Amino acid sequence: MGMEILLRGVALPLIFFGSLAHSDDRFLTDPPDYIKPCKIADKNFIKCSTDSIQQLFDKLNTGIPGLDSIKSFDPFHLNRIKITQGNSQAINLKVELANVKINGFGHTNVLESVVFPKDYSWKTTFMLPVMKLQGDYSLLGRILLIPLNGRGQVFLDADNMTVVMHTKTHLYEKGGFTFYNVTNTRVNFTLEGLKSYFSNLFNGQKQLEDSTNKFFNDNWRMLTDALYTVITQTIEDILLDVLKKIFHYIPANFFVTDIPTPEQLYGKTKEKI
Repeated sequence: MGMEILLRGVALPLIFFGSLAHSDDRFLTDPPDYIKPCKIADKNFIKCSTDSIQQLFDKLNTGIPGLDSIKSFDPFHLNRIKITQGNSQAINLKVELANVKINGFGHTNVLESVVFPKDYSWKTTFMLPVMKLQGDYSLLGRILLIPLNGRGQVFLDADNMTVVMHTKTHLYEKGGFTFYNVTNTRVNFTLEGLKSYFSNLFNGQKQLEDSTNKFFNDNWRMLTDALYTVITQTIEDILLDVLKKIFHYIPANFFVTDIPTPEQLYGKTKEKI
């Protein structure tokens, strides 16, 4: 599988309020009221952490003061996604999405937030009551044995999507604080329904287009399996982009008050970022 993604705003300079660690890298130096501090040594840490991450997602709806690099969380915009996948009879597909808008992350319901003290990676489970994706598509290949070659607009509407996100981090020090460097996100999901519509699937053959879209909606579980890589890759890159920006701005100490320094965790001094 190959994938190329360009995220809107990645090339913009990061300009934050707070004290300077470097001339172009500002961060919070006082704990904000929208984060609940937790101790990983406490027996109720998971509940505390779950509440804290819920508060963080809620704050993203109105915007985190000083974090100007996240222009919009709901809707979230992607410029372009390219995915090639296929090694089975069910799917052999090249997809390009452009001008993509995703709605739904503003209603994120965090079910559980686990932090592993061995390496401070995370396992976060959350539910999106509705996730809507729309954009321009170009498609070549086969879905559910149906040969497709078209370009037009795509609409995906997922119901009650439960996402399990595994996040890898590397601790680093900046200005006397410990920070998370979010290096990777990997997600799995389940959902309770998927409505879809692809316009111009067959270059203007409306009857064939309508019957194919009906087939996709009647067989939404099979379509979900066929588009699983497309959907997971989209979610992963949205979350990686957002989490990198948040956790370079807000010290990890404000989330986990007893988090170790990089030297304490790794046994030697790591290079500062």
